[in-house]
Amino acid sequence: MNSEYIKIIANNKKARHNYLIESEYEAGIMLVGSEVKSIREGRVSFQDAYADIKNGEIFLRQLHISPYKYAYYTNHESLRTRKLLLHRYEIKKLLSKIRERGYSLIPLKIYFKNNKIKVSLGLGKGKKLYDKRQSIKQKDMKRDLDRERKKQS
Repeated sequence: MNSEYIKIIANNKKARHNYLIESEYEAGIMLVGSEVKSIREGRVSFQDAYADIKNGEIFLRQLHISPYKYAYYTNHESLRTRKLLLHRYEIKKLLSKIRERGYSLIPLKIYFKNNKIKVSLGLGKGKKLYDKRQSIKQKDMKRDLDRERKKQS
């Protein structure tokens, strides 16, 4: 039996609103001990987080992991750049897509998978304002339909 334990720690709610996500990739992340403890407490923010590729490696930038309150001198910097772990062929595929106009790598969520911290990256294009309005309109229509169904049953 190959059962996977997945516990979502944080979601980037703005990512799907601001970007049209075409594909998702799962990556490991290199962290220090105090970062892991802070993540276990759920003290993570995706405010302006993004991923970029430099010298054949992927780095996660602007991901805010709050300092661990019980660490003393071994605490981490909250906005430091963190290296992501992906296979080389995946990095090459992502690099070729990012070179195309308008594509970005956006972190979608952080989660535990079998006691290892993983990051889900989305490859997507930025939405225009009218696309965002259309998404909001569809979401509102769906919510109204669900309310009507609930009233009828």
